[in-house]
Amino acid sequence: MLILSRKPGESIMIDGRIHVKVVRVEGEIVKVGIEAPAEVPVHRMEVYLEIQSSNRGAAVTKKPALPRLPVAASAAGQGTHPNGKNGPRILVRQPSNRRGTNPAVQENRP
Repeated sequence: MLILSRKPGESIMIDGRIHVKVVRVEGEIVKVGIEAPAEVPVHRMEVYLEIQSSNRGAAVTKKPALPRLPVAASAAGQGTHPNGKNGPRILVRQPSNRRGTNPAVQENRP
């Protein structure tokens, strides 16, 4: 940790972007002014620790994960073809000449 002594009105520059200035000293209380780019979050330590604690709590779920769903037999290529043969099905689309109608779908096996 770097420790610097500053008098009221004096400042410190961090990374060429963060300007820390001692505004006033009243007994044991030091008032500090901080100028930083908008993308640099600046928080009092107690606020920062509370944010971190809230984030950790939000990342932990109390609900159990959903059970794995079984894979449908036809999606796994193990279904029964309409003609009684086992194996994957191939869907062939036939072009449609009319707008707004679904193209006919015909099932074939390789």
